[in-house]
Amino acid sequence: QVQLVESGGGLVQAGGSLRLSCAASGRTRNWYNMAWFRQAPGKEREFVATIRGAYINYADSVAGRFTIARDNTRNMSYLQMNSLKPDDMAVYYCAAARFGTAPTIPRDYDYWGQGTQVTVSS
Repeated sequence: QVQLVESGGGLVQAGGSLRLSCAASGRTRNWYNMAWFRQAPGKEREFVATIRGAYINYADSVAGRFTIARDNTRNMSYLQMNSLKPDDMAVYYCAAARFGTAPTIPRDYDYWGQGTQVTVSS
C-alpha cells in the first residue's frame, strides 16, 4: 500500500500563488506516475497534472500557470500554482498510478490522498 498526504492548500486572492505538496509513504516506487486532480462542488474529479520521469502532462486549463514536480529522494511531489483564478477553486487530490505513462484518467490511479482545499477569492 501507498499512503499520500497533501498539504499547502488555503485561501488566496485571484492572481496569487500556492504550492501544494504531496508526501508519499509505504510501498511507493520512483517509477509510479504522480498526479494532481481536483474536484469542485457539484463537478466530477478532473485531471490537473501528472509526471513520470520526463513525461509530464497538464490539463489545458492550467498549462502555463501550474508546474508539477517531484523529488524522488524525499518521496514528495509538488504542484506550483500561479496566476490562480476563481475557477481553480476546488479540493486538490494527489494520486499515484503503478502503470501507464502519465495517465490523465482518475480510474488509472491506484492510490489517493484525502485532498486539500484551495479557495480563490475574486
